Amino acid sequence: MTLKGKRNVILERDASPVQPHAENTSANHAPSHEEIRRRAYEIYLERNGLPGDELDDWLRAERELQKVALFKRGWNRLEQGRHPDSEDGD
Repeated sequence: MTLKGKRNVILERDASPVQPHAENTSANHAPSHEEIRRRAYEIYLERNGLPGDELDDWLRAERELQKVALFKRGWNRLEQGRHPDSEDGD
């Protein structure tokens, strides 16, 4: 059964966990397409690789990564407040 708008999931058994890049996601508040794809794949694996929820996996991954980016941005802002003399927050 083929559904329009659904993509086939390519099985990547040796995929590594997503390590969001704080500098990328916190700067523009939007995770990259690749970060979302990898996290969605991790969610798919957590569901034992059962097909049918690709859109839900994608949207969940997107939400999770956006929350991480916003948290890191807030954290960086707090750190910069502690070190007002430093331009890069170090």
